[in-house]
Amino acid sequence: MARRLTPLTAAEFAALCERIDAGTADRSDLKAATKHLLALLVQRAPGTSVEVRVPPFAAVQCIAGARHTRGTPPAVVEMDAGTWIALARGQLEWSEAQVRASGERSDLSPYLPLA
Repeated sequence: MARRLTPLTAAEFAALCERIDAGTADRSDLKAATKHLLALLVQRAPGTSVEVRVPPFAAVQCIAGARHTRGTPPAVVEMDAGTWIALARGQLEWSEAQVRASGERSDLSPYLPLA
């Protein structure tokens, strides 16, 4: 996770969203949208106390709090790309999403939607 994610331009993300909404998105579109939205989450909630995983595309650490240096962080949130994209775009509520979340600060609803 040493590599930082960089958000897309508004136009690039809009084009991805059009393909996702039309049902024509491919794996590379889902990967790009996932990484873009995770980059926005890190900008909105910087820190290292929660690890958000969207396998197989990316994982980030965010939200201020207890710092960890080795092993699994104090809180982990994991979900598939479709769920993450819908949550981050405001198309799905946190309470309705199927996510695996454990630990303090693992409720991401205060930071969503992102786009």
